[in-house]
Amino acid sequence: MTNASLVTTFILTGLPYAPELDMLLFGIFLVIYVLTIVGNLLIMLLIIVNPHLHTPMYYFLSNLSFIDMWYSTVTVPKMLMTLESPEGSPISFPSCVAQFYSFDFLGSTECFLYTVMSYDRFLAISYPLRYASMMSGRMCAILATTTWLSGSLHSAAQTIPTFRLPFCGPNQIQHYICDAPSILKLACADTSTVEMVIFVNIGLVALGCFLLIMLSYVSIVHSILKICTSEGRWRAFQTCASHCTVVLCFYVPLVFIYLRPGSKEVVDRIVAVFYTVMTPLLNPVVYTLRNKDVKKALLKLKKSVFIQSK
Repeated sequence: MTNASLVTTFILTGLPYAPELDMLLFGIFLVIYVLTIVGNLLIMLLIIVNPHLHTPMYYFLSNLSFIDMWYSTVTVPKMLMTLESPEGSPISFPSCVAQFYSFDFLGSTECFLYTVMSYDRFLAISYPLRYASMMSGRMCAILATTTWLSGSLHSAAQTIPTFRLPFCGPNQIQHYICDAPSILKLACADTSTVEMVIFVNIGLVALGCFLLIMLSYVSIVHSILKICTSEGRWRAFQTCASHCTVVLCFYVPLVFIYLRPGSKEVVDRIVAVFYTVMTPLLNPVVYTLRNKDVKKALLKLKKSVFIQSK
């Protein structure tokens, strides 16, 4: 990737906040980050060690936990560094490129993975007798690999044109991460073509995935209504409620920031906290507290650790 950049270092200005709140915010976000890492690692551990969780649903959930763990790691440490320094946190040009690519790669992969997870729930509820053969281990691996490869290509399609632009003037990024809207404002060239590429790229992925998810859930609701017993309908609904919760928490801020006309830097930075910081924490909380299988596996692991410690 070549560019005509004269800027070697950017300055991440961070979140807008009153200076007296810096230590409080630092402590809050540090606790959230630690809980996010521990929570997602715990879910991955439970799925690996418990044979009852070796199913397609939990296979995809382990992928989601892995993504969220790294998604948070790409964003939160830099945010913490901006809270430590009122002047902002410096980030080198190559590091900014790497963060930009990683952030978009993990985010778009998560979009694709949510779509695959909704398709998995559709098959499980609509075709329970054929589900095991339709969602075999090989099919799960193919779908998971496809989401990671698609995320990689999607990110490259945004990173390459963005950082081929010349950056020769101001170097202060009005954000706590290297993100497209904030980066493009610093380029010393016409960015309209790149902005359109990014808008179409994100729009196709976000709206396409969201429509497929909604289509899956319309079909799921139709299948749930055919279930004779109220207990069966409630059980089927519970298997999908957790997924719907995290999908909405991820997509609503994403669409607000990237697909609305105009951009307000202060509002964008605050809204971005929800899908960069809160959603990775929300996933282990929602899937643990609302999922009987995970809670049983957690209790079993706790008992085995307690017995071994005696």
